[in-house]
Amino acid sequence: MKEKPYACEICNKMFSQKGNLKSHVLTHTKEKPHACEICNKTFSKKGNLMAHVQTHTKEKPYVCDICNKAFPNQNRFRKHLLMYTKDKPYVCEICNKAFPVQWKLKTHLLTHSEEKPHACEICNKAFSLPGTLRRHLLTHTEEKPYACGICNKTCSQKGNLKIHLLMHTKEKPHACEICNKMFSAQGNLKAHLLTHTKQKPYACEVCNKAFSQQAHLNGHLMTHTKQKPYACEVCNKAFSQKGNLKAHSMTHTKQKPYACEVCNKAFSQQGHLKSHLLTHTKQKPYACEVCNKAFSQQSNLKKHLMTHK
Repeated sequence: MKEKPYACEICNKMFSQKGNLKSHVLTHTKEKPHACEICNKTFSKKGNLMAHVQTHTKEKPYVCDICNKAFPNQNRFRKHLLMYTKDKPYVCEICNKAFPVQWKLKTHLLTHSEEKPHACEICNKAFSLPGTLRRHLLTHTEEKPYACGICNKTCSQKGNLKIHLLMHTKEKPHACEICNKMFSAQGNLKAHLLTHTKQKPYACEVCNKAFSQQAHLNGHLMTHTKQKPYACEVCNKAFSQKGNLKAHSMTHTKQKPYACEVCNKAFSQQGHLKSHLLTHTKQKPYACEVCNKAFSQQSNLKKHLMTHK
């Protein structure tokens, strides 16, 4: 066991080297004596400044022999190499998930504690991880630095680009254990599972209507605020939800990408195809609460309800 003769007078944490103690003390004093000469950003440690400077120079001198991925500093390079050793000695005591480095375990533990110490200064949304906050901030700046090499679509997050690329490869690696339906993104699978459990954890604070997905709630809230931030570039018609704008845009392009497998009739919107399929299955899931008459489409039920008024 390595000796640690240097103790922090504030928190009693022990260190084997005096220099490490000095660096640690700065975390208490909040001093950042090392400044970047290019952008004036300050750092508590010289090593962090050196790593930061490489974001300006774009230098990545550390190259992986296995996958050729390059890194700006040795620390990140070493962490990357752990991916290939398969050695994951740091195990979460709550869910048994294992990690190659200790800081990843510490970061993961925040997901169990529900602590969210990193708050967005623009909308006050809080996050457990600083990286998640950084990605979230891009939604405010509307920066989309990650571009698809196939169709040039840009994304604000690297993870979103990876999910998007699966649309081109047609890969759907995430399967529902209940109905075997396949999904390209894990988030889509999670949202789908709620259709089996019938859970609707996202409730509107205005009218108490509940939704299975946060995105659906966000879209619904626009009906109360009357906001319509998504405008058609062709006719200027505005919509409260991005999906509705996409569906509307098809009326200009005349595209009908959703085809019925039974009769080959094509539709511009997936919802219209779903409604049409009920004419083949003879299903009538929309029932009148007054007289129990059933309909295959919700719009027909709404028209029928007028006869009772």
